[in-house]
Amino acid sequence: MILYLHGFRSSPQSFKARLLAERMQQLGRAAEYLCPQLPASPAAAIAIAQNCIQACDPAELTLIGSSLGGYYATWLAEQLGCRTRAVLLNPAVKPPRDLEQYIGVSTQYHSDQPFEFKREYIAELQTLQIDRITRPERYFLMAATGDEVLDWQEMIGHYPQARQLVIQGSDHGISEFAEYVDAVLAFCGIASDRASTSAAGT
Repeated sequence: MILYLHGFRSSPQSFKARLLAERMQQLGRAAEYLCPQLPASPAAAIAIAQNCIQACDPAELTLIGSSLGGYYATWLAEQLGCRTRAVLLNPAVKPPRDLEQYIGVSTQYHSDQPFEFKREYIAELQTLQIDRITRPERYFLMAATGDEVLDWQEMIGHYPQARQLVIQGSDHGISEFAEYVDAVLAFCGIASDRASTSAAGT
């Protein structure tokens, strides 16, 4: 089972989320992929994620988190124990700091629907902070040096000894993600005849 957690202001309609859904469909494993719409409240987002995976064996679960979703995925992986894997796509490392500027009303990227990011959500984010990961071998970090939103070096430092793939250039959304989707799925334990050798990382 794969649970994809999208980023701040994003949705299941994001490029990476749709690409993964399409690839899982092609492999005949669409039923093993979930990507819920997450609310602005971090506590509520985590509750939805936990509800999605409550019946899943942690050893059969991989979390994929993009940006803020990577922050959520890290917390969930640490709570679920050493058997759960996590793929982190340009993950947010310090969202309590980075999202201060978004307190107030914002709009979603894919619908322009307004939503409110409340000050109390910063405290909710703080409760999810993981200062140091355990079992780094269960993490796969993809970090783009051209990320215009988050600091890729901060990502690298936060996931020491994890499998790391540093993409030279690119952007926050990893616009060439199609080149890496099979490497991500290979880490999830889903074989593909197009699996990329780039999964080896550095």
